[in-house]
Amino acid sequence: MTLVETKLNTLIAAYNKLVKGIDDEAAMSQDRAYGGIIRAGKGELVESITTHLVKIAWEDILHQSPARMDINKKKMPIGIKPQYIERILDPRIKNYIKENQAKLVYKFGTDVQVFIDGKLVLPIECKAYSENAMLKRILFDAVLMREAVGTDTYYLVQLESQLGGDYSELNDIAFGSPATHALLSHVDVELKIITLLKGERKVDKPIHKAEFFKELKISELQKAVNLFVNDLKKYSH
Repeated sequence: MTLVETKLNTLIAAYNKLVKGIDDEAAMSQDRAYGGIIRAGKGELVESITTHLVKIAWEDILHQSPARMDINKKKMPIGIKPQYIERILDPRIKNYIKENQAKLVYKFGTDVQVFIDGKLVLPIECKAYSENAMLKRILFDAVLMREAVGTDTYYLVQLESQLGGDYSELNDIAFGSPATHALLSHVDVELKIITLLKGERKVDKPIHKAEFFKELKISELQKAVNLFVNDLKKYSH
């Protein structure tokens, strides 16, 4: 077994432990809502898996120094666009915004932000599952991120898909769904969607229940690593 395979199997073991055991943990807790623990546990798991996959791509496949990579959740400032100020009709509001423009910012970030040599190269959103209403917000964030730092590629890593179409079939090529394609057509950002578990997400069949548990396969983790390798190799030397 190679080092990469060993590391991927470790991620699968962590997934199995958390998802199979999370129901008991939630039931025993006295101070947090059952659903909140389920969502928080899965969300943190996806971020952890994604972070490790990116590091495997960078360090073990591309053989690059870990010192060159930083993964964080640093907030990006988004300022006021000049076109917005010009279309404001009330002169008092317009003057207020002009006078305070430097302070009128919105700060946001993604779940996993990969920096190489101090430059953000991979913004990654992590979800236990996604459906198209969520995707609208993700795409708007992708546009904001491009305006803030110039990134053309944006990732969505999800355990399960509720986007429709064939995203949940885990084929080598995903043809997507009608609603998702319609949304994607309205933004000038390449969104790469990685789905880790086979089968459309069902509200009444949560994977933390033993009878609905879904296996995380090493083949899907390897496909994700290969995608990250393709985007990171331009920064290797």
